[in-house]
Amino acid sequence: MVTPIIHWPAEAIWEEIYPSLPEFSVEVVREIDSTNTELMRRARSGSTEPILLVAAHQTAGRGRLGREWVSEGGIQTLTFSLGMPLAPADWSGLSLAVGLSLVQSLHPALQLKWPNDVWFNGRKMAGILIETYAMKYAVIGIGINIAPLPAERENSLRTPSASLSELLPEASAPSALGMVATPLVRMVQQFVLSGFEPLQSAYHARDALYGQSVTCSDGQAGIARGVDTDGTLLLEVPDYGWKKINSAEVSVKPSQPINPLC
Repeated sequence: MVTPIIHWPAEAIWEEIYPSLPEFSVEVVREIDSTNTELMRRARSGSTEPILLVAAHQTAGRGRLGREWVSEGGIQTLTFSLGMPLAPADWSGLSLAVGLSLVQSLHPALQLKWPNDVWFNGRKMAGILIETYAMKYAVIGIGINIAPLPAERENSLRTPSASLSELLPEASAPSALGMVATPLVRMVQQFVLSGFEPLQSAYHARDALYGQSVTCSDGQAGIARGVDTDGTLLLEVPDYGWKKINSAEVSVKPSQPINPLC
């Protein structure tokens, strides 16, 4: 496919972040297999500098649990990965912190579906994939639907999609990147210093699952009761009590349609 020329705010983002992160760089490519895959390749070869890698089009994007994430290219989808050397005391809750940064930067109507999706009215607008190298370098991959997906693509999805243009009609991939990039770096830096606990109440305010009946991939079912101070999901299970669900063990889907006002 022919990817149109897009003007990205790379220099502006670099100027905002460079003073507090001198080795930081921004790189934009027209096409790549996966920004996450590329930064992991670089990490394995010894390149672990902080970098924002943006792709106009991904040919082999990946989501959580090995699922495919297809970029429509151009202005349809924003796909990028942030690579940063990190040494937090506890990695738990990082994906929740990243999601919180996205919704706070983009629009008040957006919600978070534990552990790593951004939702609008019960539909998925953005996804997050975090990978680590040697537990000292994090690659944070993000895909955001900017415009509605083509019908044939929409019909193939497990979860109905939403797009940022529903909330911000003039939104584009470059403008969305300009909105989220610097706050995301700041959020990751804050997470390294303080962990997830200071973010718990802010997450609760955007929690799409709270009070909903949910079913986990391992068959457990119950009522979602928010997240603990380490970001694990709290599930109230009938005839059992409370259970803590770890994001590495399960994915969670509502067992009934989400009420966006909950």
